[in-house]
Amino acid sequence: MNDLANKLRAHRLASSLIIFCTLVFGILIGTIIQKGVKGKEINSSDAAQLTMPAPQQLSNAFSQVAKNIEPAVVNINTESTVHTSRRRRAPNGDNGDNGDDSMQDFFDRFFGGQGGPGASPEGARQRSLGSGVIVDPKGYIVTNLHVVDKADRIQVNLAGDPPTVKYDAKVIGTDSETDLAVIKIDAHKSLPTAKLGNSDAMQVGDWVLAIGSPFGLDQTVTAGIISSKGRSIDNSRQFQQFLQTDAAINPGNSGGPLVNMNSEVIGINTAIFTEGAGSQGVGFAMPSHTVIDVYNALVGPEHKVARGSIGVGFGTFANPAVERMYGVKGGQGVTVSSVNPDGPAEKAGIKVGDTITAVNGQKVTDGNDLVNKITAEKPGSKVNIAYVRGGKEEHTAVTIEDRTKLYGDRTSNNDDQSDNGAQPADAKLGVTVRDLTSDLAQRLGATAGKGVVVADVKPGSFAEDIGLSKGLVILEVNRQPVNSADDFKRITSQLKSGQDVVFLVNQGRGPNAGTLFLGGTLP
Repeated sequence: MNDLANKLRAHRLASSLIIFCTLVFGILIGTIIQKGVKGKEINSSDAAQLTMPAPQQLSNAFSQVAKNIEPAVVNINTESTVHTSRRRRAPNGDNGDNGDDSMQDFFDRFFGGQGGPGASPEGARQRSLGSGVIVDPKGYIVTNLHVVDKADRIQVNLAGDPPTVKYDAKVIGTDSETDLAVIKIDAHKSLPTAKLGNSDAMQVGDWVLAIGSPFGLDQTVTAGIISSKGRSIDNSRQFQQFLQTDAAINPGNSGGPLVNMNSEVIGINTAIFTEGAGSQGVGFAMPSHTVIDVYNALVGPEHKVARGSIGVGFGTFANPAVERMYGVKGGQGVTVSSVNPDGPAEKAGIKVGDTITAVNGQKVTDGNDLVNKITAEKPGSKVNIAYVRGGKEEHTAVTIEDRTKLYGDRTSNNDDQSDNGAQPADAKLGVTVRDLTSDLAQRLGATAGKGVVVADVKPGSFAEDIGLSKGLVILEVNRQPVNSADDFKRITSQLKSGQDVVFLVNQGRGPNAGTLFLGGTLP
C-alpha cells in the first residue's frame, strides 16, 4: 500500500516538474521574441482614432424630410368619359392614334401602363389616380398634364384628410412640351406648401425621396439617388430633359415631388421605364428649373408658355457622318435638316443644309444650346444668325415667332404600305424603295415626284442601324435629290464601304411636316 502511495507522489512530482520546465521555456522564448519586436518598433502616433457614428443620423434625415414635405403632397382623382374617336395624349405631348401599337408600347414603358381612352368601352366612365404638390397656400398645385388631361372632373384629397373629403379642382394652364399642368382648389384656408429647390445643383449620386400615391396608396415615400441628369426619353421633344432616379416611382406617382435632403422639391415625377407596369429602378422627373419657368408662365395672364422659334429642325444629337458631309467641325454648329414653310428662317433665307454657328454673336455648340438661345428670346424680337453654307459664313436677321403658331401636331407616317412597284432591296443598304405616286404622296402628306418611299427595311442592315423605317420618304442621298426609284438606285450603286451615307427624309404629315438627317458610315 505504501509502495502505491510513493509511486503516486513520484508521478505527481514528475508532472509538476515537466509543467514548470515548459512554462520557463515559454517565458524565455517570449522574452526573446519581444526583444526582437522592440528592435523594430513602428510609430503609429499619427493614426486617427475610429469613432462610431450615431446610428439614427441617416434614418432621421429621411424621416425629417418626409415630415416636412408630406403635408404639401396631394392625391389627385380624375374622371373622364371614354370616346373612341378621341386621340390619347402620348407621353411626349403629341397626339397619337389609339390603334398605334408603337405608341401604346411607348406609353406602357414610360407610364407604367396606366391606360387611356380606348382601354374601356365607348361612353364608359374612366377613373385614374395621380399626385401633385401644393406650391402656393392659396391652393395652386403643380402636377403632370397626363394626370389631368381630358378629365371631366378633377378632385384633390389633402394629406391628413379622410379619403371621402375631396376638393374640386380647375385647370389653370397646361404645357404639352414639358407634360406639366397647374390646377387650383379653393379650400377656404391657407394650405401647407413645398419649397422649390435648385435642380441644377443636384449631382449624380445625391440622395432623393419620391413622394406620391402609387397605386392609390397616398403619402408613400421611397428613397434613392440621382442616377443621371439631362436624360431624354424621346428625342423629338426638345424641352424634356429629365432627372433620372432609382427611387421607386410607380403608376400614381406621376405629378408628385422628387425631394432633396434639404426638403426642397427638385423635380416633378413624370415617367418610368418598365417592362411590367411597375418600378424597375428607372424613373424620370422634370427638373425644378423647368417647373419654375413653366409654372410662372401658366399662372400669368395668358395661362400659357410662349416659346420663341425660328422654324428650323435639326438632329438632337451630333452625327459625325452628317457633319463631314456638310463640312462642319464637331461642336461648332447645328446643321439644319428642315425649314418650316413661310417660317422666320425661310423668310430670312436659311435653307436645309446650312449650319447655324452663332446667335447674336454667341457660339452654338449643339441642338440644345440652339434651342436655349432661341427660346430665351421673346416672340417678335430679332436675332442675328450666323451660318455656314458651302464653306462660307453668312449672316441674317431672323424675327422670332411663337413656337405654337409654327408647329401643329405631327403624327406617324409609318403606314402599312404594299411592296407593289418597289425596287429590290439594295444589298449594301438593306432598304427597299418605291416611287412616290400621287395617291401615295397624298396619304403620306408628301409631294408626288419628290422623293421615294421606304417600302421595307432588312433587319440588322445598315438602313435599320441608322434609323430608316417603313413609310419614311427619302428626299436626298448625300446631298443629291432623289425623285424616283431609279434615281435612288443610280446614286446608291456608287456607294462604297467606308463612305459616309446621309439621307434627308421627310417625317410627319401636312404643311408642318419636317425633314431629318439620318446617316452613318457604310460598313
